Amino acid sequence: MQIFAVILSRTVLILLGAVQTAMFFRAILSWFMPEENGLTYFLSLLTEPFIAPVRFILSRFRFAQELPIDLSFMVTFLLLALVEAFLPVITM
Repeated sequence: MQIFAVILSRTVLILLGAVQTAMFFRAILSWFMPEENGLTYFLSLLTEPFIAPVRFILSRFRFAQELPIDLSFMVTFLLLALVEAFLPVITM
């Protein structure tokens, strides 16, 4: 049973790393290619399911609405990093 937990943990870690990498490339591409193309569309499709719930929660707070940057993107990235950091601890 413990080997199953290790395999599941490693799989989730790989997937979280892939999502974080996609978010990083999405942010970089938004600076240099603000118009929609195939790659940015794919990265949006991949990352938006993670960002949208955080954006919905933050939209209820006035300070988040008034910021000139997308705070939900950074909060999502940090939440994924926290899950990634604590996941090995949980499975031990």
